[in-house]
Amino acid sequence: MAVTKLHINFKTLEEFKKFKEYGLQELSMLEDLEGNIIEENSESPFYGIYFGDKLVARMSLYQVDSRFDRYFSPPQNYLELWKLEVIQDYQGRGFGKALVEYAKSFGLPIKTNPRVNSKDFWEKMGFKNVNYEMERDRGENPLVWYPEGVDPQVH
Repeated sequence: MAVTKLHINFKTLEEFKKFKEYGLQELSMLEDLEGNIIEENSESPFYGIYFGDKLVARMSLYQVDSRFDRYFSPPQNYLELWKLEVIQDYQGRGFGKALVEYAKSFGLPIKTNPRVNSKDFWEKMGFKNVNYEMERDRGENPLVWYPEGVDPQVH
């Protein structure tokens, strides 16, 4: 199961329409494409897995600089993983797990905000709850994962 960095192009954006979490980020990319701002080789935050020639799973992955870290102590660079989604007919086949394992391969702590009813999946993947007042004030319920050897102290 190969994880592929997705190109920002009309074909990818057309495939994104099949995902439930199709929203502002994709629409912004579409507007940029239509305005000829984004080139085919632009840096894409999206990674996906194809089954045949169909995109069946994807995630967005950003590296956040330690200067902006509000989750880990001491502050450090980490990955923000979001928009993890597997098309319904392909769920339960390990595609989501493959994407998360790929994100873990970068060796940085990872933070995500799980979607409703997905907490069990994240816990199986080794993510832990971060429950503290400041996050609830932001409307977040983040889960975090630490690579081996990283001290799991959270703000």
